This record gives sequence, C-alpha cells and structure tokens, in this order.
Amino acid sequence: MNDPLVTIVIPVLNDAAPLASLLQAMDTQPALEIIVVDGGEAGDPAMDTLCEHHPRVTWMRSAPGRAVQMNAGARRAGGRWLVFLHADTQLGAGWRDVLHRLDEQPRIVGGSFRFALDSPRLWARWIEWGVRMRVRLFDLPYGDQALFVRRVVFEEMNGYRELPLMEDVDFIRRLRRRGRLAHADVPALTSARRWERDGWLRRTLENSTLMALYLAGIPPERLARLYYR
Repeated sequence: MNDPLVTIVIPVLNDAAPLASLLQAMDTQPALEIIVVDGGEAGDPAMDTLCEHHPRVTWMRSAPGRAVQMNAGARRAGGRWLVFLHADTQLGAGWRDVLHRLDEQPRIVGGSFRFALDSPRLWARWIEWGVRMRVRLFDLPYGDQALFVRRVVFEEMNGYRELPLMEDVDFIRRLRRRGRLAHADVPALTSARRWERDGWLRRTLENSTLMALYLAGIPPERLARLYYR
C-alpha cells in the first residue's frame, strides 16, 4: 500500500447500487486502501460484477451485522486511520487532507465529518442543522457521518461492540474517554432514501425516540426489534 495513512471500511448488505456509485467516485483517488465487507448471501450477481470491476478493492465476507462487518474489515486494514463509511454516503473533497492534518495531532483520537443529505427539501436542511447541534453540544456524531479513528486506538478498544443497533453511539461514547474528537467540515453526503421512503417527520421522530430509549437504558436488542420490525 503506497499510502499507509487511511483505510476505508465499507460494510454492505444488499447495497450493490449505492456501492457502485461510491466506488466509482473513489476510483479517482489513487493509493487508497478500500475494504468492502459483505454480510449478504454469496452469489449476488450485482456484487460479483462490482468485484470484477474494482480489483484493487479488498473484498471480504462476514456474518451480517454492521458492527461485526466493520470489525472484520478493521482486522485486515493497514492504514494508520480507519474510516467507516456507509455505502450510501460519499465524502466531499478534502477529506483525506483532514486526516493528514490530524495525524500530526496526537491528542485527536478520532472524529467525524459533517452530515449532509442529498435532497433539496427544507426538511433535509432542518435535519442537518439538528445533527450539527447534537455534535456541537454533545460531541456525539453517528455512523452516517463517516466516523474515523486511529487504528491503534481502535485496536486498544477492541473495536465496536457487536450490538444489533446503536453500535456507533456506544463506540463514540467509549472513544471520547481516549482523547479528543475532531469534527471536520467536509461533508459526508448521505442518501435521503430512508426519509423519503418512511416520511421525513416519521423517520426523524423514530430515530430520536430510539436514541432516547437507548440513553434511558433500554437494551439494543429490544431496540433492534423495534427498528427492524
């Protein structure tokens, strides 16, 4: 690997279409280690086609579960920094420059990019504003903000706890005990498909309710049954 700075880990589950768009955008970035961890069933023709078209990507299979898949990818990673990227999220220009700068700041152990939605709707701008306030006030980004972490710190923490839901929140709360977080202004542009499918108000309220229940001590296993019902 010519650039040992960063490894991008992408957990996927039936995500061939958004993954194709993401990998096409990343083809313009040389010397970047990318690991895709597929938790779906073997033999998906769309995924097989992506494997053929992107030979420099490291392709892995694991049991399903975002935390399980991200941990599996991290074990194969060679970069000093790990970036955990959802298949339906694309990083804006300059994201790697952010990690180059942070690499010289040992007090920074990890962080996130700026949440953005690929929708012109006013609802999208309100949700983005709410996320900015959450990050600013509570230092609490979510996984759809392309969380990043020094690999040595990730390994010392034993990675993600393999929870069925809220693995990102649990991880960030533990990571904050290791040092400072940095929240870059570079956008992590995320698909608005879930909000468009479920309704902007409904999806926002359900996400907020699940978080409140988690912080109140409801086990992630119970919350997962509600979320995936």
